[in-house]
Amino acid sequence: MKVTAVKTRLIEANQYALTEFLSESLYSLSENSIVAISSKVVSLCEGNVLPLNDLSKDQLIESEADIFISKKYSKYGVYLTVKNGLLVPSAGIDESNTNGYYVMWPKDPQKSANYCWEFLREKFRLKNIGVIITDSTTSPLKWGVTGKAIAHCGFVSVNSKIGEKDLFNKTLRQTRINVADGLAASAVLCMGESVEQTPVAIIEDVPFVGFQNNVPTSAELKALRIEIKDDLYAPLLEQAPWTD
Repeated sequence: MKVTAVKTRLIEANQYALTEFLSESLYSLSENSIVAISSKVVSLCEGNVLPLNDLSKDQLIESEADIFISKKYSKYGVYLTVKNGLLVPSAGIDESNTNGYYVMWPKDPQKSANYCWEFLREKFRLKNIGVIITDSTTSPLKWGVTGKAIAHCGFVSVNSKIGEKDLFNKTLRQTRINVADGLAASAVLCMGESVEQTPVAIIEDVPFVGFQNNVPTSAELKALRIEIKDDLYAPLLEQAPWTD
């Protein structure tokens, strides 16, 4: 697998349309490649921002989150939230590298991913291409952030190995590989987190990716999510003091 971070100009809120940004940043793309795009850049282009003085961050987090655990329970004064079915701090809201704005996730990350996929596929006349909208998040019991996919398009995001045999001929019963998150982690690692100014990455040489010629169906997207009660960590999550 090869990941190439793409240097772009400095992007500020409402400065460029998303397609204009993509056209300026990407000069060529090859078949069977994945384009990873920072959710922050997507939101800046789409205008899903709020001036810092318009609302407190606490109020914004509580309004943006599906459910949340108040920051009063956190040693670090951070809200733990579920946003679009994903467990993330602060509902994904960020204020770094924004020049006076809170930046939320795109209003509809999946719609944005589909839009980028259709645009890039047509612009470069490609059959097999994927798009990931990425963000950084934490992992329990580990320091540091890694990239996650908050939306994807153009490929199968989870590869199931259920029913296959392992090296000792034992049948695999639960093994699924989260391709989208694996790609996002690699892309975000190369894109960086501070002053790199590389909010896009091109991922190539991905023989494990199953490309699709359509946007994800509702059934496919629904199958990616796990209800808290069905999650492996349900014993922890169900006991948390959630507020909706």
